[in-house]
Formats: sequence, structure tokens, C-alpha cells
Amino acid sequence: MSARRIFTAPARWAAIAPYVWMALFFLVPFGFVLKISLSQTAIAQPPYMPVFDVAAGWADIEAAFAALSWDNFRLLFSDDLYVLSYLRSLVVAAVSTSILLLIGYPIAYGMARLPKRWQPIAMMLVIVPFWTSFLIRIYAWINILQHDGLLNQILLALHLVSEPVAWLSTDSAMYLGIVYSYLPFMILPLYATLAKLEPSLEEAAADLGASPREVFWLITFPLSLPGVAAGVLLCFIPIVGEFVIPDLLAGSNSLMIGQTLWLEFFTNKDWPVASATAIVLLVLLLAPLLLYERMQRRQLEAR
Repeated sequence: MSARRIFTAPARWAAIAPYVWMALFFLVPFGFVLKISLSQTAIAQPPYMPVFDVAAGWADIEAAFAALSWDNFRLLFSDDLYVLSYLRSLVVAAVSTSILLLIGYPIAYGMARLPKRWQPIAMMLVIVPFWTSFLIRIYAWINILQHDGLLNQILLALHLVSEPVAWLSTDSAMYLGIVYSYLPFMILPLYATLAKLEPSLEEAAADLGASPREVFWLITFPLSLPGVAAGVLLCFIPIVGEFVIPDLLAGSNSLMIGQTLWLEFFTNKDWPVASATAIVLLVLLLAPLLLYERMQRRQLEAR
């Protein structure tokens, strides 16, 4: 057997493995969720109808397919509860991602400009919060922001407020928790991109008479756009479906789509509507992914 044939087969299997993984753990579950979203709620186990029974024969399967409908999707677009949940989730994700970018970019820029021996230490300080459970960190913020918590004690001690401020169950607490939790996801891709930039490009621009501000906006920032796009996607997509932080820190006046999903699944036991909600959310999140993929393709073509 030739050496080429020995190494070709493993390479072929290695190339096929990701597609098999996606088919088993994404497409197949997605098919089940899509089927449930086209079903109707029932007081049964499982709590939806129809249920495919392969043993009953092809006629029963055809009848089950005929019973599927788009009623749940029509409900989502006709009920203000779901429409407002989607809009609130998108707005919260957009605002949070903008704040994360404004905070994360200077931090990543500063890390990339540190001496080489200090950069691993700075990166470790960014990653340290991941060593503690996500839920424990959110509960820590509850203790900090509560009526007699650490934040109010500091504000009272500094005479900045005359009485404790209500921080919990507000949008401010929710944004604070989101920014704190997702900041490393913004910093790391930005740092990875900024650290690769050639200092000679900035030096050449400065030698040609560009001011530091012009060097940043004409050279540094455009070259860091791939990192910006990666950081925005890494933060925006999970924030849209965030459940824990809004549920623990925000008020109950308006729900995000993650909370609506939880209520439909576990409180209302309405699996078909919940599945339809998840399908629409997935379709909404495909738009930024496709935009990022198109951006990456243009960059490859430009090279």
C-alpha cells in the first residue's frame, strides 16, 4: 500500500467527521424540534399531537404528516407577548454588545501594546472569572446590588446617596450582569487580532504625517474589524437567548425570549409553541452569521 493511500483515508475521515457530528447533534435534534413546532398541544405524554408511530404503518405516518400545521408560527406573529419578547431580546443584545465593544476594545488594545512578557499575565486576568461558576458570579452580583449590599454601603459611606438605591430588578442591573459576564468573549478575539497587527504599518503612517488619531482610525481599526466582528457575534448571539441574567437581575415587567421559552416549556407545558419560538429565534440569529460569513469571504477574496 502506498504512503499516499495510507494518509488519504484518515484525512478523508477527518474531513467527514465534522459533517457527521453536525448531522447527529444539530440537524437531527433540529428536525425533532421542527416537527414539534408544527404539532398541537395535548394533555398527554408527550404533550403534543400527532406522535409518529412507525409500527402502525405508512398510512398512520401520512395521517400524522397531514395533521401538522403552521398555527403556532401564526400565533407568534399575532401575539404581542412574543413579538415584544423578540424585540426586547434584540434591543438588549444590541445595547449590551455596543457597551461591551466600547469597554472591550480599549482593554484589548492596551493588552496588545503591553510588552510581550506581560501579555500572558493580562490574558490570564481576563480569563480568571471563567474559573468560577457562572451562576455563582451572578448570585454574587445579587448580594452586591441588594438593598443593604456592598454597593449601597459604599455609596452611603461616601455620602453620594442619602438612602439605599434600588438596583435589583432593574434593567441597569441586567446590563451590568451581562457586560460583566460576556466581557471576556469580546476582549479575547479583539486581542488576538490586534496582537497580530504589524507595528511597521502604524509607524509608516506616522512617518507620512498622520496623527495618532488618524493612525488609529485609518490603519488600526480597519485592520481589527475581523476581531470586532468575531467579538460582536460571540456576544450578541448568546445574549439574545440569555435566560439566567435577566431572570435573576432584571424586573418582570417585560420578558426576553429566553424567559418566554422557559415559561412555555416548563410552566405552560406548551411544547409546540415553545418549539416554534425556538425555531424563529434560530432563523433570526442566522442573519448575523450569514453576514459574518460573507464578510470573511470578501476578505479571503481580497487577499
